[in-house]
Formats: sequence, C-alpha cells, structure tokens
Amino acid sequence: MTGGGAIPEKRMAGRDVIIETISRLILPFILLFGFYVMIGTEGTGGGFQGGTILAAGFILYITVFGAKRGREMIPESVNTFFESFGLYLYNGSGLLCIIFSMGAVQFLNYPGIWPVTDLVGVAGSRAWIIAFMVEVGIGLTVMAAFISQYFDLAWKDEEEEMVVRKE
Repeated sequence: MTGGGAIPEKRMAGRDVIIETISRLILPFILLFGFYVMIGTEGTGGGFQGGTILAAGFILYITVFGAKRGREMIPESVNTFFESFGLYLYNGSGLLCIIFSMGAVQFLNYPGIWPVTDLVGVAGSRAWIIAFMVEVGIGLTVMAAFISQYFDLAWKDEEEEMVVRKE
C-alpha cells in the first residue's frame, strides 16, 4: 500500500485447477438434475425450481471461468432466445386452452396426429401437453432471466473496477 490515502491495488487471484476441474465434472449433473426437476416429475410443478437449478449451474460456470468465457458459452442472443421461447411456450399453452375450450379444434384427439391419446385418453393427453409446455416455458424463462441478471451485475462490477483503476 502506498501512502496518503491511495487505493491499494487489488491482488487478482490466479487459476485454481481444483475448482475448475470439479466445476467441469459437476456441471453436467447439475444441469441434468435441473431438467429432471423441471420435466421429470409426474404432475405439475417444478418449472421454477428446475429453471433456478439450471441457472445455478450456468452461474457456477460463469463464476469459476469468468464473465468473458461465460458470455462465450451463453451469448446474449441465446439467452434472449431462451427467455422469449419460454414465454411463447407458456403463453401458447394458454392459447391452446382457449382454442380447445371452444370445441371446434379437436386435432389432438386423433391418434394419428397425437399418439398419446391411445395411452392416456383425450383429456389426459391434453393435460399432459399443456402441463409440459407450461413447465418448460416457466423453466426456460426463469433460467434466462437469472442468467441475464447475473451477467448485468458481473459486467457492472467489472466496469466499476475499470473506473477505479483509471483514477
């Protein structure tokens, strides 16, 4: 530290091979568990929790390898696509419910188009596809929103460090 109120230089941490290796090994399992929570359970529920677990896996990668490598792995365009696609799935399932309630469109009732009707019946197949779309839509939207917020905070922190270094 220099004298007279100067800001001490931050000591940048070096690479930690153990943390990087363990993160690389555990990341696929975190993502797999997130997908299981989101769509693997029988019944509704799990979209928000699964999306949060998926986001936590990506945030682990960003934290360990840095925001620059994280942005290379998940570009802003991909993140925006996931957020938009999740909203479209969620809203599209509501639109399908409105269409099906009119009784005019019955194309999911025919086994040639949607073979699940042979196994679970007409009402069950509708409920399954609507629940699946809702859970995946919520999960993708939550994941993309959390990752976007984390990147916003990470870039802001790096910008503040650049301003401090220039002064």
